[in-house]
Amino acid sequence: MKFSMLVAVSTVLMLSACVTSVPMGNADVSSKAKIFAPPSEGKAGLYVYRSGILGGALKKDIWVDGNCLGTSAPNVFFYIEVDGGKEHTVTTASEFSTNSVPLHTEAGKHYFVRQYIKMGAFVGGANVKQVSEAEGKAEVMKLNMAATGQCLKAHP
Repeated sequence: MKFSMLVAVSTVLMLSACVTSVPMGNADVSSKAKIFAPPSEGKAGLYVYRSGILGGALKKDIWVDGNCLGTSAPNVFFYIEVDGGKEHTVTTASEFSTNSVPLHTEAGKHYFVRQYIKMGAFVGGANVKQVSEAEGKAEVMKLNMAATGQCLKAHP
């Protein structure tokens, strides 16, 4: 019995030690972003999130139109407003290069991009994909907002 308890506690400690954290945003701002209020006039709302524990020890930078959005870790999201009526590019750092998804935005709408970790040759890589508003909202509601503007590296 004691051995089983020791194994269980050790497993939990090892798993939690492998989960990386990043600077978090203000809790009030995070709660406000989860209301999904309409964006400012002429703007579109952009949510970029990473859910789940796969690649928990990995931090991956995210850029929007070449500008640092932030560094992700498991179970965080970012929210920014971008110009509506324009094409934008969401890019993530990966194992050897970057991966991107283009978005054509309309003013007044929200867009959701999921960053996910995938198997790599040496370490996990990352990719991004646009998801539906329903899926994005459901995931963002479970996450906490990370601080924006803090990337590990400059956009390549």
